[in-house]
Amino acid sequence: MLDHILIQVSNFASAKAFYTAALAPLGAKLLRELPHEVTGGAGVAGFGKDMPAFWISDVKKRAAGTSDSHIAFAAGSAADVDAFYAAAIGAGATCNGKPGPRPQYHPGYYGAYVLDEDGNNVEAAFHGCEFGGAARADGQVQA
Repeated sequence: MLDHILIQVSNFASAKAFYTAALAPLGAKLLRELPHEVTGGAGVAGFGKDMPAFWISDVKKRAAGTSDSHIAFAAGSAADVDAFYAAAIGAGATCNGKPGPRPQYHPGYYGAYVLDEDGNNVEAAFHGCEFGGAARADGQVQA
């Protein structure tokens, strides 16, 4: 059900060292750091066994009406991501990123983001997309 979760930390370097040590006995390790060009200058690191599932970030600024929480639910297909987005918007969520490819994370990543009524950033993510065409401006994939 869960794909990944992100928490905010006050000291990125210290937290990265802490989680690297603390998660090692559980078989998890630092697998990825996102470049500052992608994150807007924030430190972002992902830990896991085969794929990053636990992320830390030191983002200091957030938009009004949002929280520091981010959770992503695993989707079985891009169509499931689209359905999640439509259902969430229909249930009153606010768009925080239309469904579409997210190659800045990795090839094959397809996700959609909404803000729930408390401003939590909620995502549905699918990792198995093969894109035969370019993403359109509306976030959909054209063949």
